[in-house]
Amino acid sequence: MPAIVLIGAQWGDEGKGKATDLLGEKLQWVVRYQGGNNAGHTVVLPNGDKFALHLIPSGILTPGVKNVIGNGVVVDPSVLLAELDGLEARDVDTSNLLLSADAHLLMPYHVAIDKVTERFLGNKKIGTTGRGIGPCYQDKIARVGVRAQDVLDESILTQKVEAALEFKNQVLTKIYNRRALDARRWSTRRWSSPRASSTASPTPASS
Repeated sequence: MPAIVLIGAQWGDEGKGKATDLLGEKLQWVVRYQGGNNAGHTVVLPNGDKFALHLIPSGILTPGVKNVIGNGVVVDPSVLLAELDGLEARDVDTSNLLLSADAHLLMPYHVAIDKVTERFLGNKKIGTTGRGIGPCYQDKIARVGVRAQDVLDESILTQKVEAALEFKNQVLTKIYNRRALDARRWSTRRWSSPRASSTASPTPASS
């Protein structure tokens, strides 16, 4: 099946969202294959309506197009759910959105590690957005991350979060002299909502 691959060759703000929206009428599927919510796409429709998207592919604005958040994307569940609510409040049909079951979830401890690392580096800091994207990808590569499918099994989700915090709290307290994070503050119900259960599906997304 032929495909069009849209890649930003600079450092963002190249107009990828606009290009995707323009191509959307000619496509059956729009797949986002990597990245997180550290940036976004602003799309202005012919009627003047403006939409700012951070995780969901801009193909969602084209009726009938299937949209996939692939397994190479790191997903902040709270951002995704807020984005879905915002679109539905404006009568945008989101029923054609699929989330790869293998996509990794961005957890609060990723944000904590991201921010404290940047402060520690001082003048040598990377300049991240502080949203935990880099640390989440680190966990993905190390094979210790939480995936979307894990929210369907509370015992697996709890086990993975507790295991992650056991190590990350050592980093926070012994390297950065910060307080340890308490897993009990993050109820698994926050991550395993009915909407999340219906959104996560084992789609054949690109890596």
